[in-house]
Amino acid sequence: MNFKTLILGLGLGGLTALAPLPLAVPSAAAFETVLVGEVATTRIVVAPPRNALERTIRDGLRDAIAAAPAGSRARTDAEQLYYFYGARHFAPLWLVEDETGRTVFTPAAQGVVDLFGRAHLEGLDPTDYLTPALDIPAAMNDPQRLAALEGEFSAAMLRYAQDARSGRLDPRSVSGNIDVPIKRVNEKALLERLSASRDPAAILQTFHPAHREFLALRDLLARHYDGSIAPVQAIPDGNLIRVGMTDPRIPLLRERLGSSAGDADLASVYDEALATEVRKFQSGMGLNPDGVVGPATIAALNGTGGATRADIIANMERWRWMPEDLGDFHVFVNIPEYRLEVARYNEVVWETRVIVGQTRRQTPIFSDRIRHVVTNPYWNVPPTILRQDVMPRVAANPGYLASQNMELFYGGRQVDPWSVDWSTANPTSFRVRQRPGTSNALGMVKFLFPNTHDVYLHDTNSPGLFARSVRAISSGCVRVENPFEFARALLEFEPNFTVASLENSLGAASERWFNMDRQVPVHLAYFTLRIGKDGTVRSYADVYDHNARIIDMLGLK
Repeated sequence: MNFKTLILGLGLGGLTALAPLPLAVPSAAAFETVLVGEVATTRIVVAPPRNALERTIRDGLRDAIAAAPAGSRARTDAEQLYYFYGARHFAPLWLVEDETGRTVFTPAAQGVVDLFGRAHLEGLDPTDYLTPALDIPAAMNDPQRLAALEGEFSAAMLRYAQDARSGRLDPRSVSGNIDVPIKRVNEKALLERLSASRDPAAILQTFHPAHREFLALRDLLARHYDGSIAPVQAIPDGNLIRVGMTDPRIPLLRERLGSSAGDADLASVYDEALATEVRKFQSGMGLNPDGVVGPATIAALNGTGGATRADIIANMERWRWMPEDLGDFHVFVNIPEYRLEVARYNEVVWETRVIVGQTRRQTPIFSDRIRHVVTNPYWNVPPTILRQDVMPRVAANPGYLASQNMELFYGGRQVDPWSVDWSTANPTSFRVRQRPGTSNALGMVKFLFPNTHDVYLHDTNSPGLFARSVRAISSGCVRVENPFEFARALLEFEPNFTVASLENSLGAASERWFNMDRQVPVHLAYFTLRIGKDGTVRSYADVYDHNARIIDMLGLK
């Protein structure tokens, strides 16, 4: 029995096999505006099935809703599909019978199937979309499976669009320090577009990021798959390597830099000649050219080989988390790179080194807008630092606050720390701030984008720390080298004040706030791979292990 006979046996009457039907009821008819008293409201209208196949599709979608946990993405997807198909009497969209009587995907649907098959080239997994439920031959003699296939195909397209736009992982599941909202796809609107299009695959392709570096990573990934990049052995992490030391990784280091030992017995010895090559490499990669081989240098060396597929895909995933529009004029901080950039129309116009949060007090990942510049800032000690660092010292020695130019507050009033019985006092009831001055941890200026993490960009009273190669040493905020040069770049389009205004306010005993008329987008980001416009691949150490966790969660190892 062929499928056409089977359909007729189900009592479909005049339905020509599975020929795709025009929307019998416009999709908008799923929602009808009615008057309740004098109030206009919207109710959902579901067109009844007209035949057995449409009833099977309806029942399958209804079962999918019942099986999905309340509040889950699966439940939302199932409901969207139910109402979408309900607007068209649950008629099929993606299946048709060919001239031989076989059930096949429509040409439009086949284009989507081909797109799913190439998902690996986009950093996605084809098996997430080409599921066993889409096996037409296996479903040929089972109308319920064919009905399920119709719904599953639409669900797979929605899943692809969502993954392409916002990634496969919930960023917050990777780390609580990643505060990135999921960019949800309007599934109803998308289904309407897909069903009306002759080329739905082209529509789905538009959901991938258009950021230059995402596209460069995609091209790099394609070169891995087509074999134009030969895999290289990664240099393992380990202890620092200095001149005169012996290490089993040194032969790999020599191979990567093209430096011969001359004497085979010295191949594992880090000599001055090899250190010179390392310094050249470090200088070219923007690292501190100290000749010491540490995590940053090893990461950079491994990246010059094109990085691994897993690294590329993990970084592509994080680009999907970024806002689709970074802003024509914006600030971009890449934490693993320890670098801040000011960009105008996708061109970096100014950059500098930064210090970021240490592993146990990480700088959070999020986007916001810089709204204020404050000179002579007070430092209001954050609760974690207050609880873990400051208050234990105060309890042991109340004079500690005066030595740090700090003030103690209780109930909004300043109090003398010597007057407190620290053996019974609750440290969380107090607030501490550091007065403006040369000893202030924030230096002379800070750049505010009010946020729940209580972090910002600021100057520092310890500028010598910028000479370090590994600069994950702050308590979460981002310290900026050359902060007034940064202010000059930041305020290029600010009409209300200038850098001279900031400098003229320095040295006062209290804060001076400058409110920006043009608020500038700022992105605290986390990329272990950067690709320059010249194609140079730069790799950075995974300081917070975000990259490794994404690789593990995506099953890329």
